[in-house]
Amino acid sequence: MIAIRNPQGRPVPGSYHHGVEVSGAVRTLYIAGQIGMDQDGSVPEGVEAQTRLVFANMKAVLDEAGMAFSDVVKTTVFLVRPEDRVAFSAVRSEVTGGAKNASTLVYVAGLALPELLVEVEAVAVSAATP
Repeated sequence: MIAIRNPQGRPVPGSYHHGVEVSGAVRTLYIAGQIGMDQDGSVPEGVEAQTRLVFANMKAVLDEAGMAFSDVVKTTVFLVRPEDRVAFSAVRSEVTGGAKNASTLVYVAGLALPELLVEVEAVAVSAATP
């Protein structure tokens, strides 16, 4: 079971939750950092295009496990440029259907390849399969 933990008296975040509690018999999927790289190894220009690929790549991992964005309980977002936050957030909300989770955003000096602007790692939880 998943319970949202946004404490009373604290501001409710607009695009994530302060805490997500998981209990019971569950499966947990740890998703490695996903980047905006296509299957052919190309990296599109711009944070919007890269963010779409990040979440398409994440969806492929979720699909493989029989999970969905609604099962994601925690993300860590790495952005190279602070000015990309608004565009990233808009695309994330669009492609995940507005699913919210506990989330941390970190600005970094760079990622594994110089053309990468965004990377997202995640943890997803769903009921254990019989």
